[in-house]
Amino acid sequence: MQILSRKSLPLGGFAGLTEHRLVTDRRVFGNRKAANTFDGIGNFVYLADAQFNPRGQTHLHPHKEIDVISIMMDGRVSHEGSLEHGQSLNAGEAQIQRAGGEGFSHNEVNPDNSKNRMLQLWVLPDESGQPAGYKHYKLKANGVTRIYGGTKSQSETFDSKTYIDIVRLAANESIKLDKEVLAYVSKGNAQFADENSTFNAEDGDLIRSYQTQITATTDVEIVVVSKQA
Repeated sequence: MQILSRKSLPLGGFAGLTEHRLVTDRRVFGNRKAANTFDGIGNFVYLADAQFNPRGQTHLHPHKEIDVISIMMDGRVSHEGSLEHGQSLNAGEAQIQRAGGEGFSHNEVNPDNSKNRMLQLWVLPDESGQPAGYKHYKLKANGVTRIYGGTKSQSETFDSKTYIDIVRLAANESIKLDKEVLAYVSKGNAQFADENSTFNAEDGDLIRSYQTQITATTDVEIVVVSKQA
C-alpha cells in the first residue's frame, strides 16, 4: 500500500483557482513531473484537487487527445466552451469531456462569491482520432457510480480500459476491490486494508493498493481508478 496525503504537497494553481496536484504522470509531464506526486494507473495521468476563487475561472483553453473528468465537490461551476456550452455542474455531479482528435476548448467559471471545490482527472484515450464528446452524471447518494470506462458496445460511459468509479458509503459500510486501484478519499474517513497493512484515511489521501477492503468510519466519498486487462 502506498499513501500520498494532499496536505504534504505544495499549493499551486493558475488563473482563478488554487490546487493540489497529486498525480502528474511522467508519460505526459516528463521532466516537469511534480516532486512527490504519483504516476497514474492504466491511462489515468493527472489528478488535481482544486478550489476556484470567488468568481474565478480557468479562462478558455484547448485540449486534444485527452479525456477531462471534472467532479464537483462543493459549490458549482458554469461550463463554457465548444461542448455543451451553458451546462452547469453542481455539487454531486460530474462531467466528462472527450477531446479525441477533434479537440475541444472550455472555460469553467465559478459564478458565486464564495470558493468552490472541484476534482479534475485526465485520462489518455485508448486510441487516437476519436470524435469529441460530452457526458454528464448525477452521482448516486449511496453505492457506486461509474462515470468513465467500458466497452464500445455500450454508450452509458465513454469507452476505455481505464475505469473511474465514485464510491459513496455510509458509516460502517464496506466494499472489496479486487484489482489494483488508485483511490482518492474526497470526503470523510475510511479504513483501507490489504493483505499487508491497514491505513485510516481521511479527506485528501490518495492510496495505491491491491485487493483492498474499504470500511467507512464516517460517510465517505472515494474516487476509485482501476484498469482492465
